[in-house]
Amino acid sequence: MTMLPSNLTMWPLASEDAAFTFNPRELQLINAAIATVQASSPQDARTLTGLVQQLADTRKLVESCRPLREPTALGHEARNADTLIKHLITLDGLSGDLSLPLKATLSRTYLVSKIMFLRAFLKATKATTDGVGVGVAPADPSASTTRLCFDLREELAESIYTLLAEELLLALLRKPSTLPRIKLRAAQQLIAVWDDATLEVRDFAPMLESAWHARNRVQAAYGTLLGTSEAVQLACADCDPHVIEFFSRREMSTDEASAFEEFLFNMTSEELTVLRRAMTSQNVSAISPAWAAGVLGRQIEELEHSHEIDPMALYRSYQRRQLAADFRIMSGTPGPRRTAEAYLIVDRLEAAAGDARLAI
Repeated sequence: MTMLPSNLTMWPLASEDAAFTFNPRELQLINAAIATVQASSPQDARTLTGLVQQLADTRKLVESCRPLREPTALGHEARNADTLIKHLITLDGLSGDLSLPLKATLSRTYLVSKIMFLRAFLKATKATTDGVGVGVAPADPSASTTRLCFDLREELAESIYTLLAEELLLALLRKPSTLPRIKLRAAQQLIAVWDDATLEVRDFAPMLESAWHARNRVQAAYGTLLGTSEAVQLACADCDPHVIEFFSRREMSTDEASAFEEFLFNMTSEELTVLRRAMTSQNVSAISPAWAAGVLGRQIEELEHSHEIDPMALYRSYQRRQLAADFRIMSGTPGPRRTAEAYLIVDRLEAAAGDARLAI
């Protein structure tokens, strides 16, 4: 973690706001970023400071709501953890967020706000190394600023992974095909997350965090579209061994294998089918990202750029694959009905169903 300069005055806002909103690791990182930006762009530093206050206010709004497990009543109707779980496991797949409790919606809003907050900090800090918007010659990127950008990007990724985990659990609740015991465990986990804004994906779904952390460091080569190189890269990026084992087991279904291909190549099964047909018709044995982009008619988004991860690209990859899975369910077309992450988390929820202490 980047260390603060010894001459940096501690938090520019009220200390209680800082302590309330951020953990010590985040606070140190944000202070270092403000100090770095202040040196080259005081206006940007003031903007960032204002964003801190906005995020603190949003967090306070979330905390002002009663805990979701706390019994209450409205319109002569008792409400408690059991009634909330019953509501969640019967969610209509098309009802969206309007069917969620207010605190759940505010909690998700806070998390999205934090993601935007970290993106702004990363953009302003990175600009100090290239002179963007400063009106002066680009500064020499120091090792400390480079490390600071790396740490900000990692913190941003952690928040995005947390949002992805929430969306995965919600997707399971909204699918009629999800078994009741899986929905029950997913609902219990979501309530715990919505009730505690300090929880991050590493606290409740470390295997998912490991899978996304590793995938964000894999550069798909495409080649013969077998996925061997990408799978090896995933394992070498310190992906949890259980993830690799799950997607290489002998009894793996065809849909699970296809979903894992989507995960490795950052494409839908339909797109991979188009590429394989084009390889056959054009007598091409190995392909490049540029060739694939030409065939598909869209830009191929890489998740790794010279070891500088792009967590937003991973989020877009998940959304693309999730939409494709939902479309297959609605249209009855062949292909995986879940993302690779969903197949993995269902397996973990099955294991955790008999042990509420087991992380997913």
